[in-house]
Amino acid sequence: MNADLAHLLGRFSRARIVAVGDLVADEFVYGETDRISREAPVLIVRYESAELKPGCGANAIMNLCALGARVQAIGLIGDDEIGRRLRAQLVDAGADDSAIFAVDGPTSTKTRVLAGGKNTRRQQMLRIDRDGPAPPGQALAQKLVKALAQAAAKCDAIMISDYGLGLLTPSLVEAVRTLAGQGRTVCVDARYGLAKYRGVTVVKPNEVELEQSVGRGIGDDPLALEEAGRELLKSLRAQALLVTRGRSGMALLRPGAPTALVPVHGSADAVDVTGAGDTVMAAATAAVAAGGDPVQAMRIANVAGALKVQKPGTVAVSAQELRTELARVEVAQPTLVVAPRAASRGRR
Repeated sequence: MNADLAHLLGRFSRARIVAVGDLVADEFVYGETDRISREAPVLIVRYESAELKPGCGANAIMNLCALGARVQAIGLIGDDEIGRRLRAQLVDAGADDSAIFAVDGPTSTKTRVLAGGKNTRRQQMLRIDRDGPAPPGQALAQKLVKALAQAAAKCDAIMISDYGLGLLTPSLVEAVRTLAGQGRTVCVDARYGLAKYRGVTVVKPNEVELEQSVGRGIGDDPLALEEAGRELLKSLRAQALLVTRGRSGMALLRPGAPTALVPVHGSADAVDVTGAGDTVMAAATAAVAAGGDPVQAMRIANVAGALKVQKPGTVAVSAQELRTELARVEVAQPTLVVAPRAASRGRR
């Protein structure tokens, strides 16, 4: 059962991956509510505990490490206590932090306040965002480009986690595209500006990001998904487009091949989707870096994403969790639904 995916997972520990991304700290403050303030119509939260977890690009790096890959991290943190704690967590997970640069100012941080009554489940009440490092100037940008070039020379894949926070300057994006043009495997997850990553290997938008890229809605129309995906795939000149579709599963589009669809793995009811995109990106990148084909990468990423959304908060999915799930249940094979237009014309 799932022999090909289990074999591929066994090769993750040999995968060497450069991870370039916006490093964010996810801070969770937990408390209990029992009354409304007399100062304003707001709930009073009695503090109980707090924890700090890697978020955004840092979460993607944690997932790569949890999957067993050898990771060179590239990014920026602030010169503050949160930045030091974030770096320590990445190092403890196994990431090489020699290309994580600390700069003046705070680390990008998202603080979430979660609270509830004595016998109720905690819910997120408030999120406070603190801006992190400014986009790097010329000297620091050159350092980042140099670090990427040096790391890329000895890696199997490059993962980009671009949350639009300023790390991926034009010079760094150009360096990424140059490496892709030289035949390096480059996998990109970008919340904004997908168009600038033309020529990379794999791009992973969700349906909303796909809609934003093509400038129109998709809804539940499979034909609209197909047309929008083909349009973006062609404009990006990528080798594969992996579209995450929430409870509808995933779609994989490649030039000259039918679109492949997989249903969501396991339960479609999610406990918490926070960080699921990072988990999917990490698993797909690790699969490609370990020698898997795009379909295998989609299938194993689909399982990893399903495992993540059953966990609350920003957490990684481990290789052991994946191994256990692959041994437990058969993973769906993709349905090939649409023949490419070129192939259709050739049969006429």
